Amino acid sequence: MSHSDQCGPQDPMIRIAEALERLSPPPAAAPDLGQASAFVWHTQPDRLEAVPSVNRVALDLLVGINRSRDTLLENTRQFARGMAANNALLWGARGMGKSSLVKAVHAAIVAEGLPLVLVELHREDLPSIGRLLAQLRGSQARIVLYCDDLSFSHDDQHYKSLKAVLDGGIEGRPDNVIFYATSNRRHLMPRDMIENERATAITPGEAVEEKVSLSDRFGLWLGFHPCTQDEYLAMIDGYCAAYDLTIEPDVLRAQAIEWQATRGSRSGRVAWQFFTDLAGRHGLSLRAG
Repeated sequence: MSHSDQCGPQDPMIRIAEALERLSPPPAAAPDLGQASAFVWHTQPDRLEAVPSVNRVALDLLVGINRSRDTLLENTRQFARGMAANNALLWGARGMGKSSLVKAVHAAIVAEGLPLVLVELHREDLPSIGRLLAQLRGSQARIVLYCDDLSFSHDDQHYKSLKAVLDGGIEGRPDNVIFYATSNRRHLMPRDMIENERATAITPGEAVEEKVSLSDRFGLWLGFHPCTQDEYLAMIDGYCAAYDLTIEPDVLRAQAIEWQATRGSRSGRVAWQFFTDLAGRHGLSLRAG
């Protein structure tokens, strides 16, 4: 009897089938979105990981962005109530509260008793967005899908995956999902790359039209601009009031201005970093969430 007869003719096929099963695991079970109000999407394997405590600041501590705050809050409230709402692109200056606003608005809506789940999608996982939408489609929850620091380079193909959630293919975006993104760029790619590709294209304008028009697929464009010194100081005053930290106004102002001078910039992030240092020097422990 030959060696192959002893092993049995089906053995190699079984081994191949088992190997294929390991490479292509069965689809993940529908996620239980009732266990938390916020999740992070991970791949390899695909899963939604609950976030017990979201790292965020209160909505009323976000100073100098009143128009963007009110617009995003109302849009999100409409969506959570099951009404029509737009995808939103929050773009502009670094450290001015774009991602903080998304998380703060989510907390405010949940505090109102409205059902809303926040799901964060990392930019590098955009190619998996179709699989994520398939999991979210059957849920009864109202879901804000959120991507921070979204941008594309000239050779980046991830933007094609994003179309599925913005205006979709055959299936389109699920009715229970809305997409919010933050970016330092209004058009999601550097202007010099836009102009360079237009100049070298066979048909100028068409080479990058798809990428540039990606921004147009967001119904809301909310701009964030560098803050004034008064707004910067008002942010710090707000943090001091919220955490019951008392300090002489003149001393606080002088220290805050010196801090921003050493950083070479002025923003909401710089204001929070100064306050963190100030709180530490006064023996305060800043509570999370």
